[in-house]
Amino acid sequence: MSPARTSDSHRALPAPRVGPPEALPEREMDPLLLAALAEDLGGEVDPSRDVTSRVTLAAGARARGRLLAKSTGVLAGLPMFARVFELLDPHVHSTALARDGEAIAPGQELLRVEGDARALLVGERTALNVVQRLSGIATQTARYVERVAGRARVLDTRKTTPGRRRFDRYAVRCGGGENHRYGLFDEAMVKNNHLDLSGERLAVLLARLRAELGPQVRITAEARDIAEAEEAVRGGADVVLLDNFAPPRLAEVLVGLRALAAKLGHTVEFEASGGIDFGTLDSFAATGVDRLSIGALTHSAPSLDLSFALERAGMEGA
Repeated sequence: MSPARTSDSHRALPAPRVGPPEALPEREMDPLLLAALAEDLGGEVDPSRDVTSRVTLAAGARARGRLLAKSTGVLAGLPMFARVFELLDPHVHSTALARDGEAIAPGQELLRVEGDARALLVGERTALNVVQRLSGIATQTARYVERVAGRARVLDTRKTTPGRRRFDRYAVRCGGGENHRYGLFDEAMVKNNHLDLSGERLAVLLARLRAELGPQVRITAEARDIAEAEEAVRGGADVVLLDNFAPPRLAEVLVGLRALAAKLGHTVEFEASGGIDFGTLDSFAATGVDRLSIGALTHSAPSLDLSFALERAGMEGA
């Protein structure tokens, strides 16, 4: 497939840096998709609850649908799109003509589906909402990854759609980004509120966490100033998050912090957060920081414009 071109810069969108992720298994997709369908159907996933389609379409009527791109971007959520219709019609047949993580262009056909007409109409909006939202996140992420150009790794944050984090983070990976800790359970992160509410020094909290969690759990320490950052390095944090450091100051302190980590024999990754958007991205990437955590990947990504065209396909058994 020839590379698509962005509408604003007329440059080819980047291929994902780490490649598209494996599709989510049905056991992870289905609860989220069923909840969305139930919301549209008044609490029960039963296509007959669509009062318009039930009256206007004959039972057994069949239809064909085509998912089409209407703008340039990076695709994410195609398996979820198809799965919506499978949940409504177990006999539906879909054919993917693209794959998640690919750059797409206006007019490109992405998927074909054929099945019960009522089921396709019931699932249309839910399926589109998912694939448009996830493709928007993947597109936004790809542009950040391209702009950074390998100078740092681009990570998301926990600023995701409530109840839809697994989908949002899948889309980030489709765009070539990486995921931060999934939640509060899989990695430890000492933030300024932990310090302020505990009344303890950072080194004390880090020592307590390491003793309790052992070496297998990653520990991140947020630092508001150079003193906290040095204490985090000395305390054995795996990641030191330098929060709201202006790029010139960030570049300056990183030199000393890396020297301190080397002197102590500690392997430490340094992460920047706060004030990072597309306009400031270059200056942050140029500081030499290892990781950039960017909430805008998920909380501010506009949905990608896609459409679902339907046509009649005859009656069941005709």
